[in-house]
Amino acid sequence: MIRVLLADDETMIRAGVRAILAADPEIEVVAEAGDGREAIDLTLAHRPDVVLLDIRMPRLDGLAAIAELRRTAPGTGVLMLTTFGEDEYIARALGEGASGFLLKTGDPRELLAGIRAVAEGAAYLSPKVAHRVITELTGGRMSRTAAAREQIADLTPRERDVLVLVGAGLSNAQIARRLHLVEGTVKAHVSAILTRLGARNRVQAAILAYEAGLVDPAASGS
Repeated sequence: MIRVLLADDETMIRAGVRAILAADPEIEVVAEAGDGREAIDLTLAHRPDVVLLDIRMPRLDGLAAIAELRRTAPGTGVLMLTTFGEDEYIARALGEGASGFLLKTGDPRELLAGIRAVAEGAAYLSPKVAHRVITELTGGRMSRTAAAREQIADLTPRERDVLVLVGAGLSNAQIARRLHLVEGTVKAHVSAILTRLGARNRVQAAILAYEAGLVDPAASGS
């Protein structure tokens, strides 16, 4: 069972999201929060697998809440859910350590897929967000190919193999099957990669994989 905490200051939005999640027997909403501070308190109380976090909320907004959650509940995945698709919000949310980013205007199936991916330790970006990020990585202000290649130069060949699959959005279990490794070994490789790259989480590592040219944006399903 995937345990989810839903944080949004709009009661109607929470009700709609809860209804979508209720259709999946493997997902359980363990708590709901109406602001960022309450989301942090309830996360510490319930220890959910995934926090669905709106960006604009009273008392403490979602962006500030991410930083606090990364410090106090590092084992919980944070999936941003918002109506705002501007690059500024995407970049800041991912920079603060979010595991994924969804738009409220997206397909409900994206919501379920995103929760499953983040619960399994993978990264998830909705197709519209992924397109925007990839566009920036391949030609915009976030393109830092030379620096990224230098940054990954010290990775071992196996770590590079794992990083490619992290960049493609695969979970540890999926990477283990693809590379014929045990899941614990993959987890150790991912931990070493994050440390070597100075990345906060898998999303930041995936971005570096794109920047370094290890992942073909056209072939990615993230």
